[in-house]
Amino acid sequence: MMTEDTKVVAEVRTSFGKGFARRLRAAGKIPAVIYGHGTEPVHVSLPGHQVSLIIRRANALLDLDIEGTSQLALVKDVQKDPVLQIIEHIDLLVVKKGEKVIVEVPLVVTGEPFGSNIVTVEVATIKVEAEATHIPQSIEVTVEGKEDGTHITAGDVVLPKGVSLAEDADVLLIAVVAPAAEEPAEEAEEAAAE
Repeated sequence: MMTEDTKVVAEVRTSFGKGFARRLRAAGKIPAVIYGHGTEPVHVSLPGHQVSLIIRRANALLDLDIEGTSQLALVKDVQKDPVLQIIEHIDLLVVKKGEKVIVEVPLVVTGEPFGSNIVTVEVATIKVEAEATHIPQSIEVTVEGKEDGTHITAGDVVLPKGVSLAEDADVLLIAVVAPAAEEPAEEAEEAAAE
């Protein structure tokens, strides 16, 4: 969803390379590239702290101000330092208001299955098509009272209005299984003694 906190002032950059990117990050900025819709890629720097807060949400949409021109951009890829977890670079995809995009949205499992059954999440996201300005933050799937052997597929998930499934409806997302039966302790001890 678009909110005031997604408005970001982006500065066009003309210098490139590892050294320049390192200096940008040291100054609290994040190097980024904006591409899509047949336009030439635009290299920009973004305010580090503000953008790192925004991109904690899945499928973050930025309302960029690039030299006075407003541009909507969807966060497509974030490269982080594997050790320090510092954002090294962001790829942004140009989007237009009303345009539909295909994105992966995180699943949130709610409820408790029947008895002592266990919930296993096979896939933690679901691929959907939604308007760029109305991408859901997450999609809830309830396992309340579900019995052993229950399988929830992508086609079973109730999607918000205006959102459609963009993957095979048979993809297994969640399974409910009975806990594994434990061997009685005496039998296990006897087997170990032999």
